[in-house]
Amino acid sequence: MNLLAIDRSTDTQSVAVAKDGKIAARVFAGLDSRSAEWPVKVRDFLAANGLAVGDVDTILVGQGPGSFAGIRSALAFAQGLALPAGKKVVGLPSTLALAREGARTAVVGDARRDRFWVIVYDGVQTVKDFTLVAKDELANAVPEHCAVVTPDGARIEPLLRAVFAHHYKGSLVPLAANLAEVALAHPELLRPEPLPIYLQPAVRPPA
Repeated sequence: MNLLAIDRSTDTQSVAVAKDGKIAARVFAGLDSRSAEWPVKVRDFLAANGLAVGDVDTILVGQGPGSFAGIRSALAFAQGLALPAGKKVVGLPSTLALAREGARTAVVGDARRDRFWVIVYDGVQTVKDFTLVAKDELANAVPEHCAVVTPDGARIEPLLRAVFAHHYKGSLVPLAANLAEVALAHPELLRPEPLPIYLQPAVRPPA
């Protein structure tokens, strides 16, 4: 199986391909989430790894949470790529790229509007699914002796250091290569017909 993995949930957008069980990857830091260059970059990346678009069997997309525009554009790209040849599109939460086998990890992100999202993994298995909490509820949302990481370090790292002290392990970026590793090792986790993980209700514009 030739698996193409994409994650555009942060400013560090990435792509990976799993071919014959080996993973090759590339990162596109600073690329605008709506950039028209993306399809060309993916095509060139595949060609550099000896594949054409038609050689891809399955397309894996990181579902977030994160940049809603980036996640939606990644899903639209995957669906457009898959539709003509009937390829399969699947998803995984981008947070799974930050989970580690044999460790219990809480991933905490900035949900904006004075809210934070939390998901807890034991290895790659979900212990506690996405929860929205206020700042004063954050400490109680993470189990004891759980490592804490975030993809939103630029915005909330000082807060996480203050709340979790030595349990906070730093800011990490979800990468397509890590999602591809999870997909190969745990295909049962793949989600068919993926949608963006969006944790806040849409804001109604003022009348």
